[in-house]
Amino acid sequence: MTSYAAAPIHGTLDDRFYQKVDAATFPDHQLRYRNDRAAASVGLDGLDDAAWVDHFGKFQSLPENYQQPLALSYHGHQFGVYNPEIGDGRGFLFAQLRDHDGRVLDLGTKGSGTTPYSRTADGRLTLKGAVREILATEMLQALGVNTSKTFSVIETGEALQRHDEPSPTRAAVLVRLSHSHIRIGSFQRLRFMEDQDGIETLIRHVARHYFSANLDADAPINDLAPAFLAETAAKVADTAGGWMAAGFVHGVLNTDNFNITGESFDYGPWRFMDRFDPRFVAAYFDQSGRYAYGRQPEASLWA
Repeated sequence: MTSYAAAPIHGTLDDRFYQKVDAATFPDHQLRYRNDRAAASVGLDGLDDAAWVDHFGKFQSLPENYQQPLALSYHGHQFGVYNPEIGDGRGFLFAQLRDHDGRVLDLGTKGSGTTPYSRTADGRLTLKGAVREILATEMLQALGVNTSKTFSVIETGEALQRHDEPSPTRAAVLVRLSHSHIRIGSFQRLRFMEDQDGIETLIRHVARHYFSANLDADAPINDLAPAFLAETAAKVADTAGGWMAAGFVHGVLNTDNFNITGESFDYGPWRFMDRFDPRFVAAYFDQSGRYAYGRQPEASLWA
């Protein structure tokens, strides 16, 4: 049995990398899904349903973890166009903890309210979107693809208006268990800001906490940086190969949706193919087929 072990390592970085935020207050909390298998891997399977809702619906802090959630800062190329106006717009890093192998895992949210990066959006998630993420992560895990785990879904009692589905529609807040939420876009933002020190700081942070088996976090940066790039590229390539073998189309392979650990995450308009078709797309708005099934390796290399 795995014991709970807090590991809030992202807080050791300074506020160039995140902004502290508050969770939304929801009118209702109906527990719709709890992943006890994932919870057992980080020592949280002993929570009863009331405590589960307190932590993952009302976002009361876990012991020795973040007292205030962190909205992570990043940029990204979205369908090939650089966007410096994004970041965690409807989610945050709620907690970090170690699993039975000693890895640092994140509990991150989706639909937990607005942040400084929300722009004009409402910071919410539809219940339908949350259920789709459960289906994607469970299927990919069963097929052996490196993926985040859907940890919790709680319906919040709100009615949302969405232009691309029948509305009003029910709302939910989702928590995912993921091996980091640091993205390729996290480094792009620092490059955009010409923050060389920030880039080096983040590379060393990742090497120390995520790639310590293969990288020396204290090596000269001119040696460490290319080794870090090669490590991330190999992990992304492995996951892209998993998508292809599974007949899975992620749908939105923007650079802010690539995790530096290679773990597949952040599922929106994903689909599985019914029959082989390299031109098969998942997102109705991908009219050019940029992220079609057969172009996913190309998109991953481009990122």
